[in-house]
Amino acid sequence: MTSPTASFENSLAGWARKLAPSAIQDMLQKITRPGVYSLALGLPAAELFPKEGMAEAAAKVLAEQGGALQYSPTLEPLREQVVRLMARRGVSCSPSQVFLTTGAQQGMNLLARLLLEPGQAVLLEDRVYSGFQQVLDPFQSRRLTVRRDVERGLDLDGLESLLASGERPGLFYTMSDGHNPLGTSLAMEARERLVRLAREYRMPVIEDDAYGFLQYEEEGVLPPLRALDSQWVFYVGSFSKILAPALRVGWVVVPESLVFRLATVKESSDIDTATFTQRIVLAFLESGGLDGHLERLRKEYRLRRDTLLRALETHLPAGAKWSRPSHGMFVWVELPEGRDTTVLLARALETQQVAYLPGQAFMVNGGRSAAHCMRLNFSHCEPARIEEAVRRLGGVLREAQG
Repeated sequence: MTSPTASFENSLAGWARKLAPSAIQDMLQKITRPGVYSLALGLPAAELFPKEGMAEAAAKVLAEQGGALQYSPTLEPLREQVVRLMARRGVSCSPSQVFLTTGAQQGMNLLARLLLEPGQAVLLEDRVYSGFQQVLDPFQSRRLTVRRDVERGLDLDGLESLLASGERPGLFYTMSDGHNPLGTSLAMEARERLVRLAREYRMPVIEDDAYGFLQYEEEGVLPPLRALDSQWVFYVGSFSKILAPALRVGWVVVPESLVFRLATVKESSDIDTATFTQRIVLAFLESGGLDGHLERLRKEYRLRRDTLLRALETHLPAGAKWSRPSHGMFVWVELPEGRDTTVLLARALETQQVAYLPGQAFMVNGGRSAAHCMRLNFSHCEPARIEEAVRRLGGVLREAQG
């Protein structure tokens, strides 16, 4: 006799029946155990959230805006603030090209819904943010990949060859700065060539710039892809990493003609409301508090990045190598071929209570080329805990190597 649960499972959509908890969801459960030193998740430092500024902004909104908790049209002043923020990244746009979202994740989801047909091909880097792969699941997309690694960057020759062969992906997803998981940034020549290819082959590019404002070098900051093309590059930004994730406020920059289409798609999921948190973000920006807050973030995260890099030099065994990020929150570590960081993670948690994300969590189509890799986060832990976490991790790796 068929169980009621089995019958219900058979009623689900085909793509939903294949769903399994992501590596990030699984890790959230593990790192909440007492005593775990976590270098795993891309969490900002909670102690650096601008709590006082947010409290003042919230109080001001509630005191002065009688309709703050009601449905309302999109916030034009917040879109104007985003335009000013984009100018800092070298992007020229107008408020009519800015569309507010419930975080960057929703922005990516809405763009995918706008651009993709079911089963259509998409182009991804072979090591990619796992959250975007989840966005694609309902479309059952055919996932094409192009190589991106720490040493050689994005394989633009391979990308051009694929497009020249006749493939026409519905979109290409990339991060030009602070890549998740690699921690790398594209060179200017690569940015320019990628944009030329997008124009030539009429390929929409979703540029995820969640980490673009977290830069740690004084010179050499490059403009995002959106600064080089306003038609084929769809920019995704977020306040999650530079203010606080719980605000759930993000934005996309797209051609003006697409904004009403995005609004229609968004309405089907959350009524396209201007939320209370959007008003708080606006009040905080209008107070002038962002500049000092960003400077504090950059200073502290730079310290934590440098602490992690020094600890890797000290504690990791010979043969390991890693990225040296100029932006973002992550360092990508590659161990000698033959190591399996998924297997090592269980040992690291059990014996040393230290956590990271295995490279396999970011691979497309089940590839195994990152089985010997891991992603480490430096934003969440204070420097002393980073040092201790890497010391413990180094012990696990040396023991396994021995």
